[in-house]
Amino acid sequence: MVGITIAIIGASLAVGLACIGSGKGVGMVGGVLAEDPSKFSSCLILQILPGTQGLYGLVIWFFAMLQLGILGGAPLDLTVAQGIAIAFACLPIGLGGMLTAKAQARCAAAGVSIVAKRPEGMAQGIVLAIMVEFYAILCLLASFLMILFL
Repeated sequence: MVGITIAIIGASLAVGLACIGSGKGVGMVGGVLAEDPSKFSSCLILQILPGTQGLYGLVIWFFAMLQLGILGGAPLDLTVAQGIAIAFACLPIGLGGMLTAKAQARCAAAGVSIVAKRPEGMAQGIVLAIMVEFYAILCLLASFLMILFL
């Protein structure tokens, strides 16, 4: 019972930490947008991007719960070592998601500032923010593959 509890804590950290980062990130971009609300529709993509890490954390939580048998109604009986392994497998998206969401928010906020000055510069702002997204996707992939092959 201890092993499954540790694994559930790891899965919860995956979604919780990633959502904390996304919440802070989306808030940071929204604060910049408040300076010029007329640009809302053109800045919506930049506003949404830092929120994707929370979604990635939820995907890993869901996948871990499936692998653990929790969502299927038949939880696995894990050893403590197995529980720790699954918990650590969830950490790349938890920690990586939290940190990349904040970094992406800074890029997205800069993109919103570009749009405020030159609306035709929106593509440049999106490209800058998407470059950070790549690393969030690597974190998602790392957690997914580790959980899959444990």
